[in-house]
Amino acid sequence: MKTNILGTPLKCCCKDPLTGYYRDGYCRTGPGDHGLHTVCAVMTDEFLQFSAMRGNDLVTPVPEYHFPGLVAGDRWCLCVSRWAEALEAGCAPLVDLEATHSSAIEFVDLADLKAHAAG
Repeated sequence: MKTNILGTPLKCCCKDPLTGYYRDGYCRTGPGDHGLHTVCAVMTDEFLQFSAMRGNDLVTPVPEYHFPGLVAGDRWCLCVSRWAEALEAGCAPLVDLEATHSSAIEFVDLADLKAHAAG
């Protein structure tokens, strides 16, 4: 059983749009996931613009990969390093703590994640 950063069972981040490295709705990681898609974040316009400026356009649909494109309010499994970059830049999106994989705290401080908890 996978756990979240609170030490309880990992909850689903989102199934519409379908997120996660394994596209099963969960922010879990495994072999081959070099980005470590472990943070369940609630998208904002500010973060989506920041991510696009960093070379990861999450807004534009990519039909061949069944990616609809994201809008503010969507939940998405982010790479923990991108969330940390956004935190440093002052535009980190809110985080669903119960749907954020426990391994995220190996790379970002639990207090920072909690300070950005989604309601």
